[in-house]
Amino acid sequence: MTNEPAPEQTAPDRPGDGPAAVPGPAAAVPAAGRVPTVVVDDLHVTYRIHTAATGRGSATAALARLLLRQGSPNVHLVHAIRGITFTAYRGEAIGIIGTNGSGKTTLLKAIAGLLPAERGRVYTDGQPSLLGVNAALMNDLTGGTNVILGGLAMGMSREEIQARYQGIVDFSGINDKGDFISLPMRTYSSGMSARLRFSIAAAKNHDVLMIDEALATGDRAFQTRSEQRIRELRKEAGTVFLVSHNNKSIRDTCDRVLWIEKGELLMDGPTEQVVSAYEKEH
Repeated sequence: MTNEPAPEQTAPDRPGDGPAAVPGPAAAVPAAGRVPTVVVDDLHVTYRIHTAATGRGSATAALARLLLRQGSPNVHLVHAIRGITFTAYRGEAIGIIGTNGSGKTTLLKAIAGLLPAERGRVYTDGQPSLLGVNAALMNDLTGGTNVILGGLAMGMSREEIQARYQGIVDFSGINDKGDFISLPMRTYSSGMSARLRFSIAAAKNHDVLMIDEALATGDRAFQTRSEQRIRELRKEAGTVFLVSHNNKSIRDTCDRVLWIEKGELLMDGPTEQVVSAYEKEH
């Protein structure tokens, strides 16, 4: 899937498009003049899981299927996202909630262009940036070197990185108990790595920033700083998506929530309404 630019000023107006079309009393209603940054239109994402073939003649059988253009009986299809449609606007912070395996991370990867759509489309205005707790870091390099490389990867100049370097380190809090920024990343705990990764990403303004559970790894002081930074990013005309199992962080940070279960969008609306409905079910 290739992400396409979001339509200017208006979202799709066909039946079934946009948050207003999502069933339920908490469906979000687009306001006139709002600028869409992400439009997800009837999105379907399917994983193909290949299982090992066993027994004699399996290679011959595989070659025969290839020549006959037949599908492999050892491919298991998982329909991870099922017809999700919504529109995100500049200045919004949107929480994404749901039980484990509901498709939250898959949705973010599809918006970022990292997963192809089986059906439907994703339109984006600007370049989405996905920040997840499993994002790769260069473990053999120091935290300080990763700050520089991460800034360069986001398009910052060396001068900008130098000007923001100390602020990034201070924001992460990883030096609060020692000079960890000078140590290789492999010596960091998972929480320290996630905090530094968020701090690097948050140092730059983003058109669309997607955060996958990164705020769950820090202490309350770090979470408070992170929530404040997300509010600042919103004011700077960005759009923030936050996947989290911490409903308090969702309530404190987001003004709108998408509730996803089994790959389907169950509810889209104001934070308190959607989170309260989710809590009643779980």
